[in-house]
Amino acid sequence: MKVGIIGSGGREHSICHALNRTKKINQIYCFPGNAGTTDIAQNILINLENFNELKDFIILNKIDLIIVGPEKPLVDGLVDFLETHNIKVFGPNKFASQLEGSKIFTKNLCEKHNIPTAKFGIFINTDDAIQFINKAKYPLVIKADGLASGKGVYICEEHKEAELAIKEIFAGKFGKAENLLIEEFLKGEEMSYFIITDGKTIKKFDTAQDHKRVLEGDKGKNTGGMGAYSPSRLINEELDKKIISRIINPTIKGLKEIGISYKGFLYAGLMIVDNEPYLIEYNVRMGDPECQTILPKLKSDLLEIFLSCCNERLSEINIEWHNKKSLCIVLCSKGYPDEFKKNVLIKNLNKTKFNENEYCYHAGTTITKKQIYTTGGRVLNFVCLSESFLEARSKIISSISSINWDGGFYRKDIGYKVID
Repeated sequence: MKVGIIGSGGREHSICHALNRTKKINQIYCFPGNAGTTDIAQNILINLENFNELKDFIILNKIDLIIVGPEKPLVDGLVDFLETHNIKVFGPNKFASQLEGSKIFTKNLCEKHNIPTAKFGIFINTDDAIQFINKAKYPLVIKADGLASGKGVYICEEHKEAELAIKEIFAGKFGKAENLLIEEFLKGEEMSYFIITDGKTIKKFDTAQDHKRVLEGDKGKNTGGMGAYSPSRLINEELDKKIISRIINPTIKGLKEIGISYKGFLYAGLMIVDNEPYLIEYNVRMGDPECQTILPKLKSDLLEIFLSCCNERLSEINIEWHNKKSLCIVLCSKGYPDEFKKNVLIKNLNKTKFNENEYCYHAGTTITKKQIYTTGGRVLNFVCLSESFLEARSKIISSISSINWDGGFYRKDIGYKVID
């Protein structure tokens, strides 16, 4: 069987790695992949904006299944396009992907179906938004409506910060902005909650705790994610039931009422306040770096899970997990999330050996003449499964130190709330 994976990040490398364990697969293609995927797949440089070019390659090479990793191709309708050409593809369609593509769509769905979320207002121009924040209580959360690679969210402690956020969003910092959201600030702790569904059956796909802030102690700017651990320290049986009954089920049901059948991963970004869940946002794919953190724990065959979703037979699959804790630390280019150098050589990575239950997933890398160079801000994801989070973190830091790469930095405190 031949499988193709859309994407170039750590999430896609971890999916590629998990699928490579499946004996039924004899060829994996990554579009475009990275330096890490070259060891287990064939990287294909192709214009992902040109759906026809991708479709022609899939048909010519007789690829049996396509997995879409990142959000943009989903929001742009790649799943719909491939399905019209009878290509089997895992991921939600364009209408379902509005859950991530438009925060306002999701907020309106929450309001209609009484899904707990922060109180919000929608503003279509700078003047109205600033007029509102002149009278508002702080802190406030201000969000760009569309895709912003995890960076279009401002937590504003004072009026000056809020005004700057509004002006930056409407000036197009995250793409053309016709409106924005201003929300009340919920004081609690964030949690990432994942499910997978074939449109009929919903199955849980573990939990994680992401670390978005660039500096230790959760300080500094928001990033795409500096690390994560799984399972979340917040999850318990009572909370789990509340999340499913109050948030996940009403969402899937609400989509069905407007003719949308959701298939694929669904990632609920939650704020937990006194063991009560509130929806912050939805993502229509696995998180990054949560995917890298969770997939090594998966005992079941990932290919069978994907195929069961495509064939609407998820109810027949039992998803099993290793009973271990997982922790991930992201090694970033110096300067991230602001200005950083690209095409920086990472000398010692090929010499580094990883023991059982230790993984290194590439993100912003490329390979030239067997040498690995950086291409992005988040470069490598180091993951370890262990009986304890402390042991996992210690082993990862040892691995990162052995590379001795002076072009990068990382947070040494990932998991500090559950370790310290």
